[in-house]
Amino acid sequence: MKILALAAISTSLLIASPLAQKAKEAGLKPIPNDKKELHKLIDNPKNPITSMKVELGKKLYFDPRLSKSNLISCNTCHNLATGGTDGVSAAIGHKWTANPHHLNSPTVYNAVFFSAQFWDGRDPDLEKQAQGPIQAHPEMAATKDHVVNTVTSMPQYVGEFKAAYGDNVEIDFEKITDTIATFERTLVTPSRFDKFLNGDSNALNKDEKKGLQTFIDKGCTTCHNGVGLGQDMNAFEVTAKYKHRNIGDFRGDANGMVKVPTLRNIVETAPYFHNGAIWDLKEAVIEMGRIQLGLDLSEAEAESITIFLKSLTGTKPNVMYPQLPARTASTPKPNAN
Repeated sequence: MKILALAAISTSLLIASPLAQKAKEAGLKPIPNDKKELHKLIDNPKNPITSMKVELGKKLYFDPRLSKSNLISCNTCHNLATGGTDGVSAAIGHKWTANPHHLNSPTVYNAVFFSAQFWDGRDPDLEKQAQGPIQAHPEMAATKDHVVNTVTSMPQYVGEFKAAYGDNVEIDFEKITDTIATFERTLVTPSRFDKFLNGDSNALNKDEKKGLQTFIDKGCTTCHNGVGLGQDMNAFEVTAKYKHRNIGDFRGDANGMVKVPTLRNIVETAPYFHNGAIWDLKEAVIEMGRIQLGLDLSEAEAESITIFLKSLTGTKPNVMYPQLPARTASTPKPNAN
């Protein structure tokens, strides 16, 4: 009888609550519990995920020698120890150059769920996105030749590419950036919120559930939806002008659309907005309500939503800092100019 009772309790925890159902109807989706389902969600059939490619991609992600100065890696602006961002308002790159449009570095965590990459959504996936910062002069300032010559100058890298792709692999710029993207595809962070949507009604506490209810009722899910809780392009300044719009000159894509940033791990990714002009999360919530929804959120409403947002802090993959191959006589030397 005790076993049956325990089974009944266990089963009841996995029945979606009315609030969880309401969240799903509003467009919110969980990171799947099932590893096979998650793999199908994050995999790219044109660039399939394998353990060897992930490990090689991790090394390349952390290798600063891919940059012109040999000082900047992907992890510089997308630091996996600090929420996948750099923690500054405008990204800083080659020769201590701030982003010329005063754009903030989006987190790399859960970026695999985005339907568009970069604030203006110009690239469709992580493979294409990985090519941009490496070549951008205010960022890593490298050429394709520099990257290829750096990687192929080290026998260990060459051997790892052959192991991952086969002996006849052509180690070109696209293959290198595809491999970085493969690693990035694994950087997903399931949270208590996902447990709640997946059926554990006790995964969120009373205040967090109230915050989720407010989040839905106020219309935040209009933009912040899907598995990424913000992953598509959307209009910006819908009902009012952003109070810090004159910091930087970014105004979206050709149609004024802006990529909606993820809310996952939001407490770790300040400062907020495309230009990193707001540092306080509750202030960011109030400003979004004003300019996107036409609402003057009360302090209590903003605080309630903020409490919910804190439940989106997820479990990070355990990424051990890699030991990189030794440079050789033919490895391009640092150039800080």
